[in-house]
Amino acid sequence: MAKADYYEILGVAKDANERDIKKAYKRMAMKYHPDRTKGDKDLEAKFKDVKEAYEVLIDPAKRQAYDQYGHAAFDQSRGGFGGAGGGAGGADFSDIFGDVFGDIFGGGRRGGGGQRAARGADLRYNLEMSLEEAVRGKQVDLKIPTLAECTDCDGSGAAKGSKAETCDYCHGAGQIQMRQGFFAVQQTCPQCGGRGKVIKNPCRSCHGEGRVERTKTLNVKIPAGVDTGDRIRLAGEGEAGEQGAPAGDLYVQVHVREHDIFKRDGSNLFCEVPISFTHAALGGEVEVPTLDGKVKLKIPAETQTGRMFRLRGKGVKSVRNGVTGDLICKAVVETPVNLSEQQRNLLRSLDESMGQGDEAAKYRPKERGFFDGVKKFFDDLTK
Repeated sequence: MAKADYYEILGVAKDANERDIKKAYKRMAMKYHPDRTKGDKDLEAKFKDVKEAYEVLIDPAKRQAYDQYGHAAFDQSRGGFGGAGGGAGGADFSDIFGDVFGDIFGGGRRGGGGQRAARGADLRYNLEMSLEEAVRGKQVDLKIPTLAECTDCDGSGAAKGSKAETCDYCHGAGQIQMRQGFFAVQQTCPQCGGRGKVIKNPCRSCHGEGRVERTKTLNVKIPAGVDTGDRIRLAGEGEAGEQGAPAGDLYVQVHVREHDIFKRDGSNLFCEVPISFTHAALGGEVEVPTLDGKVKLKIPAETQTGRMFRLRGKGVKSVRNGVTGDLICKAVVETPVNLSEQQRNLLRSLDESMGQGDEAAKYRPKERGFFDGVKKFFDDLTK
């Protein structure tokens, strides 16, 4: 009896792309899977045909051979690929769900590339923190959507009381040999997908995948001193691997929000400290904020805007070497505003008392130096 055309079995055109073939397989496999057909032998046979057609058409090399030679390409007696599948028990039903898991979680199935059960995908969690939290460290609860190990089958993918069996098609090698004339090429076994084992009685909870969609909560200790760009690796907390393979890792990416007062550069903190006109001229003490509370900062007389003051040990303790940085304060002299007429007259009197020209230069050395520089510039232009 002639075998049915693979394209007709899946109901796709001969020029169908990979996406169309996957969609058709997903639809047909859901319809004819043994879990749904309740022992109907005819429908089980249809499921075998669907699986066989999919395994050929989804593989570019097999599809090219089929388009050129038809079913003869897989007739071992003629030196072809070797069979194109066989047995509902060998069906990897998780193909139906792989694309969905991949879209949501960034991992999913690794495809039929001849690999063994794949390690779980690594995950990344972006954690935003305040500067105070980053400096002191904290415990955080992270809710991670992931693919977790199926508890019903302990991640094996096989129903309780059963286990994966050695593939009788490739005898556990995961590869088969395709012959074309004098040439022999190794190909991924179409029955076990390169794993060397098949699950004949898949777990109903995870459909043989060994993992299920789940949101897990992790309590993570963020060490003191972290900064934007730091990454914390939590080994084995990524996606569960396929059918018992090792889990991936979780990477917590730290981002520290901008602070209203402090700027951070490594272990040092920077801030601007407003200084009153009189404090700047006469000297005095001002209160300066630190992460541990306010401290007194002594301001020398004749302080100018831009002068830096270093408070040692008031910065951030490095998460790498344990050294604590400094707090560096930049003085910003404030010009008085909203003055009364009496106050304006006092300032005018002060200005007059300083005199003009050379007499005033000793009180305002930068001003005199600036205008001397301007005069020299224009004198040079006229030479």
